[in-house]
Amino acid sequence: MKKLFLGAAMSAVLLMLFLPNSVFAQDQSDKASNMAKEKEFRIERSIPEAGIACIQCHKQESPGIFADWANSRHASANITCIDCHKADKTDPDVSRGHYEQYEQSDTQWGRNEYRVPVAGVVTPKDCSRCHPDEADQYSRSKHANTLEIIWKLDPWLNKGMNSDFERASGCFYCHGTVLEQDEGGNLTPETWPNVGVGRINLDGSKGSCSSCHTRHRFSVMEARKPQACGQCHLGPDHPQIEIYTESKHGAIYDAFGDEYNWDAAPGTWSPGVDYRAPTCASCHMSGAGTTRTTHDVTERLSWEIQAPLTIRPSEFKPFPAKTNWEVERKKMKEICLQCHGDNWVDDHYDTYDQVVAEYNEVYFKPAKEIFDELYEKELLDDSKMFDEKLEVEFYELWHHEGRRARMGAAMMAPDYTWWHGFYEVKHRYNDFMKEARHLIETGEKAHKAPDFPNATGSKKRPEAIFGAPDQ
Repeated sequence: MKKLFLGAAMSAVLLMLFLPNSVFAQDQSDKASNMAKEKEFRIERSIPEAGIACIQCHKQESPGIFADWANSRHASANITCIDCHKADKTDPDVSRGHYEQYEQSDTQWGRNEYRVPVAGVVTPKDCSRCHPDEADQYSRSKHANTLEIIWKLDPWLNKGMNSDFERASGCFYCHGTVLEQDEGGNLTPETWPNVGVGRINLDGSKGSCSSCHTRHRFSVMEARKPQACGQCHLGPDHPQIEIYTESKHGAIYDAFGDEYNWDAAPGTWSPGVDYRAPTCASCHMSGAGTTRTTHDVTERLSWEIQAPLTIRPSEFKPFPAKTNWEVERKKMKEICLQCHGDNWVDDHYDTYDQVVAEYNEVYFKPAKEIFDELYEKELLDDSKMFDEKLEVEFYELWHHEGRRARMGAAMMAPDYTWWHGFYEVKHRYNDFMKEARHLIETGEKAHKAPDFPNATGSKKRPEAIFGAPDQ
């Protein structure tokens, strides 16, 4: 009994001695966990020696690139520079300049034992090694094929009405260039830098994944935000980002976007769970309900509202969609129905369809009919474009105001449907028809600008897309 008492007493004393230290240690641990720590990146043994050399060299030579990658999902999965940039030595896009890095004497990583052929430009073909479905879907999309589309459609290109550098710094920055190398193997300034969605790469692939997932973070969060799409979809001719901002969806995003779960795993990002109102990606790419995630933005479209005359996507001659508009509308409705009722969704589409019908029948078709008549009677000269006022008027009728009216209706932005859209369409239409009828009644030819500036661009279609011209 005495031994039992002594044992209990000793346990109590020991507890009293050690308890303050334990509490103190825990307190210190809590404080330490709140202290700022220097971020370290640990090299894994599974990374090959050449891969480690890439990391260590770029950590020194281009710390911004290294930091971007080190904070990426790729880095956490041990996907390094070499996994994306490695190429076969016979590939046309191998960087010759990079070989010179292995001949340096001022760095331990510049030795020939680490020499690996790399391509400076990472393409969808490279990304397809890990993301085959996404790359395949993207290859079918209007994004990947947009350079072909504009060369089939755009008078700025086909009539040579702007300069090659106006195109390189403007049009092709979003639509993409055809990458070319000079004699030294360096990418040319006319074609690079470029991350256009329809870029034609030296390996034959189309597009650039970093248009939306910018390098070297390649963040799914970034691509889900409307600003990713707003880099190209803005301005007087396709103001989707402005339209989205005006819409209720955009207003909710502005108010609650910082509460969205942007980092949900790919394929799992869900309305009502991860976000309150959709972004561009939510409607056009992300999955919901029975509609699956896709990287083909041509899907879910029931009208081709960027075209002069609104048609079904499968009827768009420059790039006919291999889809059925009714099937695709059902997919988009499934997205809408995650947050809205049947009546809301059906009535929205009824209104949208009526807007399309009125634009086609009331505005575009009558203007197109008299526009064609002007060419037939040689009152307008079709050898060039935009050097006569009515050519500009007709172009902007559908390319500017007409698009804004249709896109505003599609995305529920009333100010763009009316004030920036149909209101402006009416004025453009009236001015166009007045001048067109005057020329037809009088037989007078339209005034042609004799000094239209900088109409020096090449009219030659890219062989990488269209093949060599017939002799």
